[in-house]
Amino acid sequence: MPERTASKLRTRDLTLIALFTALMAACAWITVPVPAPFIQFTMQTFAVFAALLTLGGKRGTYAVTAYLLLGAVGAPVFSNFRGGLGVLLGNTGGYILGFFITALLYWFMTAKLGESFPVKVAAGVLGLAAVYAFGTAWYLALYARTGSPVGLMTALGYCVFPFIFPDLVKLGLAALLAQKVGKYVQ
Repeated sequence: MPERTASKLRTRDLTLIALFTALMAACAWITVPVPAPFIQFTMQTFAVFAALLTLGGKRGTYAVTAYLLLGAVGAPVFSNFRGGLGVLLGNTGGYILGFFITALLYWFMTAKLGESFPVKVAAGVLGLAAVYAFGTAWYLALYARTGSPVGLMTALGYCVFPFIFPDLVKLGLAALLAQKVGKYVQ
């Protein structure tokens, strides 16, 4: 009888994916209020990095996908206990959808270059840059359609520059967590 080569998700995998999906929701609810027009700080990015660095590319991508799908169908998993397509199609939706790009990029890089710590961190940094690029392009496109376009530097000033250092700190914290917890979930 031929041996099966397709990998299946075990109950343990599904449980870990669900756990990190819930962590993303809980971390999205942890916000630091900032004055308008700036986008508020959340711990959502930390949870995305934690899922990817701890679970690996495949299971981490599944957790991010589950999180986005829960939010898309209306579960209040995004910041301020919001959910639904309106959030994903709104001003900050590009940043949230960018998490999926981050996950795919992380999965691709670690599959091709290995699971070493430097590769994982580099994949996280490039994923963060992808979130910023996709989210900012989305933000600019939405404002252009409303008739009150925003310049690139203004959008970067509102949506990217204030977040670079905190997001890199979140990536570092997620890397530390993954090193401590990762050996128990592999």
